[in-house]
Amino acid sequence: MDDRRRLSFGGVAELYDRSRPSYPSALIDGVLEFAGAGEGDRALEVGAGTGKATVLFADRDLDVVAIEPSAEMAAVARRNCAAYDNVTVVETTFEDWRRKGPPFRIVFSAQAWHWIAPGVRYTAARAALEPGGALALFWNGADWDATEISGELVEAYRRSGKADGTGDPMNPDVPAEEEDWPDEIAATPGFDEPEVREYRWRMRYTTAQYLDLLGTQSANLVMTDSERKRLFTDIGDTIDAGGGTFEFGYLTRLCLARAS
Repeated sequence: MDDRRRLSFGGVAELYDRSRPSYPSALIDGVLEFAGAGEGDRALEVGAGTGKATVLFADRDLDVVAIEPSAEMAAVARRNCAAYDNVTVVETTFEDWRRKGPPFRIVFSAQAWHWIAPGVRYTAARAALEPGGALALFWNGADWDATEISGELVEAYRRSGKADGTGDPMNPDVPAEEEDWPDEIAATPGFDEPEVREYRWRMRYTTAQYLDLLGTQSANLVMTDSERKRLFTDIGDTIDAGGGTFEFGYLTRLCLARAS
């Protein structure tokens, strides 16, 4: 695990909140249906960030305990959730967190599960869940086939010397890292019924908006200033050459499993 990348988001908490997208409402519907969850049920969020997913579950009247290790991110999450008396933001890591009170109907994590220690995450999630409850993990990823200028972006990364930027999900030249969800659950005691669902959607970005989004990516945050400036200049010039806006394709992946 790269702790530099894992702990890099606090310094851009406000930018993260402005620039990162939310998640499809149909995904939230799917999680609640799979879990058999409704008003008043308890949900635990792992890696709340600035509360992008937190508010979606709070809006459905679940009681949400949101764990977030970054003080800066947690502060923004508390602000975003201030209108919800059914949300509690706890500033700690999932590895250090200990449950107080009854178990949860849902444990969910948006964009954060890969930052949790592999030897801890599944056992801790199962310990937090009631029997029949659901583990729900989801990510927004790039759908490069549905992105207008993916080929041009590839060339921008190559010109900047970042064609082989390992682990950068916003580099169309790098194969997406996908976990084998059924195999992971099969190897994890206490879970069954693995399921994967996908949601495809699009969002239009201006040059400035897309560069702001890139400014919240851990792979870019750990670059040197000169590396980041060169890459962002090349990408900005690429978008401007195409008119200054473009359609970006998103593929949101939802992984579900039921606590046995």
